[in-house]
Amino acid sequence: MDNFHFIQSLKDWSDQYPWIEMLTGFCILILVAILAYIIAKHVVVRGIRHLITKLKFANHDIMSQHSVIRRIANIVPAIVIMNGIVTVPHLSAKMVSFVQMAAQAFIFLTIALAIGELLNIFNLVYQRNPKSRNKPIKGYLQLIKLIIFIVCGLMILGTFLKKDVFTLLAGFGAMAAVLMLVFQNTILSLVASVQISSYDMVRIGDWIEMPSLNADGDVIDMSLHTITVQNFDKTFTTIPTNKLVTDTFKNWRGMSQAGVRRIKRSLYIDQSSVHFMSEAEQSKLKEFLLLDQYLDHKSTELIEFNRKLSNTSPCNQRRLTNIGTFRAYVELYLNQHPNISKHQSLIVRQLQPTEKGLPLEIYAFSNQIAWKDYEAIQSDIFDHLIAILPEFGLKIYQAPSGYDMQIAMSNP
Repeated sequence: MDNFHFIQSLKDWSDQYPWIEMLTGFCILILVAILAYIIAKHVVVRGIRHLITKLKFANHDIMSQHSVIRRIANIVPAIVIMNGIVTVPHLSAKMVSFVQMAAQAFIFLTIALAIGELLNIFNLVYQRNPKSRNKPIKGYLQLIKLIIFIVCGLMILGTFLKKDVFTLLAGFGAMAAVLMLVFQNTILSLVASVQISSYDMVRIGDWIEMPSLNADGDVIDMSLHTITVQNFDKTFTTIPTNKLVTDTFKNWRGMSQAGVRRIKRSLYIDQSSVHFMSEAEQSKLKEFLLLDQYLDHKSTELIEFNRKLSNTSPCNQRRLTNIGTFRAYVELYLNQHPNISKHQSLIVRQLQPTEKGLPLEIYAFSNQIAWKDYEAIQSDIFDHLIAILPEFGLKIYQAPSGYDMQIAMSNP
């Protein structure tokens, strides 16, 4: 009997303060929503995941990275709040309506995000197919996700405006021409962003070179309308996103991924210093460890070749040249160099002779891609080659300077 009087007195006291009853009801609703979320996440989601692991066709690593089920579980507390808010006493009709609309908007957004995750999973599974290299579908999936989020936005807007989606679409359709004119740059940038993302043309951190806009540096920011490049002189270049689709640019990402950097430079040999090598010169060059085997092999090859041409004039017979021997030395030297990649192309070749001399081009790849290390390796190689050229009786071509002319005139 005493308990009954206590409960009745507590009820009479709470009737004097309706906000306490409203706050109590709201807290109970939140606790029920949290409990439902815990049950959905830790019981239902784990059970479904365990069931998926039993399936043979399921890609477990991909499923762990993109959890569609976990996102769908977020709908449960929103459903509890949307249906239970009407049970909270002393709550105004406008507040009940607003909470229900907010919960419904959250459900729409969660479903859209879950579908986006599902499309990501589908893309990752498809990429494991060898045919995906020739027929990528990432761009199409991104377009589908864009449409889904647009529809989701319209549904959320229609929820708060209490209008049908088709009514909103009809209103936007009448303004389509005006919107396309006003948002022309935005539409172009959006399409370009989809293309850049689909073809993986540029990422943050890539070194790109775009001479038309004086951009040469690292990409530090990518937004809808612009891509920001920090040049090597620490200046910034802002590139419109659609320019990366319409204009030509160079991306050095492949160099970073390969771990090698190309060396392509020429030595200009004075053509007047090219001559056949005498026996004394060959004997001297045999002291070079790299050329010992080459000269022996080449001498044997030339003797055998000239033996077949014994009836011809000596002028037509093959002989060793200092430029050919130097070219062989450069190739052997680069093959022995610890900072030159042995798995990439290595070519030492003569180019078309010019008025500046005979270009001897070195085409190789350094296994160091850092700018400072790469330049140091390249400089060390050419320091050595320029210094050793006189040993082969060769000279570097150099245009006469004023000092050369002064010496020539003073010594007639």
